Amino acid sequence: MQKLTLQQKLLQKLSPQQIQVIKLLEIPTMELEQRIKEELEVNPVLEVTEEIANPDDNSNEDDDFDANELKSNEDKDNEEFSVEDYLEDDEVPNYRLNDNNYSKDDKFVEVPYSVDSSFHEFLIEQLGLIPLDERQYMLAEYIIGNIDEDGYLRRDLEAILDDVAFAHNIEATEKEMYQLLWEIQDFDPAGVGARNLRECLLLQLKRKDKSRPSIKTAQEILRDSFEEFTKKHFTKIQDKFNLTDAQMKEAINEILKLNPKPGSPYSNQVSMGNQEIIPDFTLEVEDGELKLSLNQRNVPSLQINDDYLNMLKAYSENRKGQSKDQKEALMFVKQKIDSAKWFIDAIRQRQQTLLLTMSEIINFQRAYFMEGDETKLRPMILKDIADLTGLDISTISRVSNSKYIQTHFGIFPLKYFFSEGMQKDNGEEVSTREIKMILQECIAGENKRTPLTDDELAQILQGKSYPIARRTVAKYREQLGIPVARLRKEL
Repeated sequence: MQKLTLQQKLLQKLSPQQIQVIKLLEIPTMELEQRIKEELEVNPVLEVTEEIANPDDNSNEDDDFDANELKSNEDKDNEEFSVEDYLEDDEVPNYRLNDNNYSKDDKFVEVPYSVDSSFHEFLIEQLGLIPLDERQYMLAEYIIGNIDEDGYLRRDLEAILDDVAFAHNIEATEKEMYQLLWEIQDFDPAGVGARNLRECLLLQLKRKDKSRPSIKTAQEILRDSFEEFTKKHFTKIQDKFNLTDAQMKEAINEILKLNPKPGSPYSNQVSMGNQEIIPDFTLEVEDGELKLSLNQRNVPSLQINDDYLNMLKAYSENRKGQSKDQKEALMFVKQKIDSAKWFIDAIRQRQQTLLLTMSEIINFQRAYFMEGDETKLRPMILKDIADLTGLDISTISRVSNSKYIQTHFGIFPLKYFFSEGMQKDNGEEVSTREIKMILQECIAGENKRTPLTDDELAQILQGKSYPIARRTVAKYREQLGIPVARLRKEL
């Protein structure tokens, strides 16, 4: 039986302005410049002022940073851009003027950099250098298309055969496909087209001087004892091939020189690790005081074009007898002015939020920022800064994401300064980053023939008054990217 009920709910909905501020908070300075350019292209009301924002103009010593003053300035500036003086609220329905360009489904897409040629284009160029008929060329091209960015062919040739037959109606034998694959495996870089790591390494050794005993031994190890090699069971390998310590070490060194991902140098030409970092903040020490500034270089100052404001005023003063086109033009201009006002306010609010958050981080970690001594980095979580700024934790998270600060002792991501804490045996609270540093030092100084196990590392830390369990040591070791003791073993 159907029944109608009346239910009251309290829901929080974000306005287009709030969504815009959130999106701008997430992006770093370099992408902000591109975002402003995009907005200038789609909104004719926006224009760049004559002056370019000077980063020094936004400098604020952390002691003198006043969020209330910034807020009052923001309210004052908002009044300057009000368009309600030109139009009455009831003239145009409010829903017609709302900016619906943003939604919860919107995703930020990074603009890719252009490069000279891709990894697959490089392989196709080499394909043109071997004598193949049109049919063979198409089959080889299809194989290359299935090679991933690391340089591996991870699909079975049988599956590729089925795809070729279905998509191009070309019948080919498995033997023919293998012959084409062997041709491709002779391409540069060495190891391309391999179907697994062992084949990749063997393909690379195949091009080296086989007259050297270490190369021959390395090939035998990979071919006949690959599993023992990956598990670093060096004693078993020595016994199996009757090798001395010196011979074993030479063979292992040859293998370690090989590239397990031959396609990566070509595929990651513009990876994030190779991109230039542009800091969002600059921190300097002047006369014993910390001076923080927001990087506004190349970020233009924006304003609303006076011609459009005058046009809006003229339309609003002559409402009688307006045609349908004139009314639509009036709504269009008001919508664009509102959108421009929101965008300018969002940029200003972004700057203020960034400065407020970073200033509180500096105040919290003053001892560290003065000297750059990592042992003075206090335990700090997002909630600590959220409480100090009065902002939401999600806002602090967005501010710290993908942002960098330049200090007198290096450039660091903002996330670097956040870490959990624990108490030592004497009650002193220390950052987990300090524990990780000691853990790294212990592993760096260990005997690589008999590396320290997680239990032994836990005992060492406990001896230094850090009450830490073995599983916690394992967690920190994994976070540092350090393998287990067995895989750290060296000859």
